[in-house]
Amino acid sequence: MSLSNSLLLVPPHRPVAIPSDGYLTRFHHSKNNANCEWDLQDLDSSRDVTLLDDRQAFFDAIDLARAELAEGNEFTLYCINLDRFKWVNDTLGHQIGDKVLQEVAQRILHAVSPGDIVGRLGGDEFALLRKSEEQCVSPRATAKRIIEAISSPLEIDGHSIHVGACIGISLAPIDGEDAQDLMRHADLALFQAKAEGRNVIRFFEPEMRTRVDAQRELAEELDQAIERKEFYLCYQPVLDIEANSVTSLEALVRWEHPRLGMVSPDDFIPLAEQTGQIVELGAWVLEQACRDATAPGRSYRVAVNVSPVQLRNRKFVSTVFCVLEETGLPPERLELEITESALIEDAQLALAILRELRDCGVRIALDDFGTGYSSITYLRKFPFDKIKIDRSLVTGAHENFESIALVRMIAALGNALEVSTTAEGVESACELDLVREAGCSHIQGYYLSKPVPLANLVSLFNV
Repeated sequence: MSLSNSLLLVPPHRPVAIPSDGYLTRFHHSKNNANCEWDLQDLDSSRDVTLLDDRQAFFDAIDLARAELAEGNEFTLYCINLDRFKWVNDTLGHQIGDKVLQEVAQRILHAVSPGDIVGRLGGDEFALLRKSEEQCVSPRATAKRIIEAISSPLEIDGHSIHVGACIGISLAPIDGEDAQDLMRHADLALFQAKAEGRNVIRFFEPEMRTRVDAQRELAEELDQAIERKEFYLCYQPVLDIEANSVTSLEALVRWEHPRLGMVSPDDFIPLAEQTGQIVELGAWVLEQACRDATAPGRSYRVAVNVSPVQLRNRKFVSTVFCVLEETGLPPERLELEITESALIEDAQLALAILRELRDCGVRIALDDFGTGYSSITYLRKFPFDKIKIDRSLVTGAHENFESIALVRMIAALGNALEVSTTAEGVESACELDLVREAGCSHIQGYYLSKPVPLANLVSLFNV
C-alpha cells in the first residue's frame, strides 16, 4: 500500500518496482513485555546497487520458506551466475558493470512471478527462491526464461553488451532442508553448469559433491605442483611434408602427482582455466619451452598453446616479451597457438594483442580450425602464420568424403592466403597421403610421433 508519493510499504523479501521519486523501507515489528513498537529500518543495509536483497536477507527468506516445509509447501532455489561479466568490468569499467547488474536484476524480476524472491549474493551471482504453490511451470522452464531474458543484448551508455547466465537448481526438501545445504547444493549444480559452457542449466545431483570435492582438492594441489616441480613438458613434432623434415615442436604440459600419479590434461587444464591458475601454469610452460629451445645445438621452432584466460590477462604480452628476453629465444622461433574460443570473448582486444606480438616477430597459429563458426572471419581480420586443421576432420578421413572435402577446402584457402596448413591427428600412411593430396603443407600426429620427452625427439629427428 502507498503511504505517500515518496514512501512505499512492501512485505519483506518481495521484489517491487521502485518509483523514480521514492525509496524503500522495511518495517520490523517487535514486542517487549507489554509494549509494542515499530522499528523503521532503512533497506540500504540489506539491499545493494541492484535494489535486491543481499545474501543475509535472502537466507532469511529461505528460513521463512523452510518453516513452511512441514505443511507440505516445497520450494526451489536457483543460483544464477552471469557469463562474461568479468570482461565487462575489465574492459568497460565498474560503472558500466553496475548498470549491467541493475538491468539484469530487473530482467530477472520481470521473468519470474510476483511472489518469487530474488536476491543478489554478491559479484555477478543472483539467486531466486520459488515456492511450489506459486509455480505454474517447471523449474527448468523458469530457468530457461531467465536465461533468455538475460541473454538479450543490453544497450548501456552506447555499448551493446552481450552477457549470458548459467543456473544451478536445488529442490527443497529433496535436496536438503537446511538453508546452507540447499544453497551449497544449488551452487554445486551451478559449478557443474559453468564447467559445461554458457547458458547451461543443471539440477543438483548427489554425485556432484564427490566430483566437486575432488576438483577442489585437485585445485589445491595445482597451487603447489609448480613449486614441487611436478609438471614437465612433452613435445610432438610437426613435419614439413615436401621437405620431409621436422620444422617445429609443440610443447604439451604433463603432470605427475606423487600420490595421484599421471593426471590427465583433460582434467587439470580446464580446472586451471576455471580457477585462473592457468595464468601461472601457462607462464611456466612458456618459459620452460623457450629454455628447452635455446639449449646448445637446437634450432627448432617451438609452439606453445595459449588459453583464452591467458589472452585476457593484461600482463600476457609483457610475460611473453620477458620470457623471450630472459631465455634469449629469437621471437621468430616462438609460435603461439590460439583457438577460436580465445577470440570469442572480445575479438577486437584479442586480435590487437596478437598483432602486437606478431609485429615483434612472434608467429601466430589458429588452432583447431574447422570446428568453430567464425574461423574464416578471423582469417580475414588477422594475418595468421599457420592454420591447424582440427583432428576431427583428419582422423578417419579416408572413410569420410565430407571430411576430406573440408580438408581440401581449408588447404586451398591457406594456399590462397599464403598461410601454411598443418593437418592434426594424422595416424596412418593412408591419412598422410590424403592430406598431402589435399594440399596440406605440414602434418602432426601419432603417425609421426606421440608427445614424448624432448630427448627422445632429439635422437629421432635431429632437432
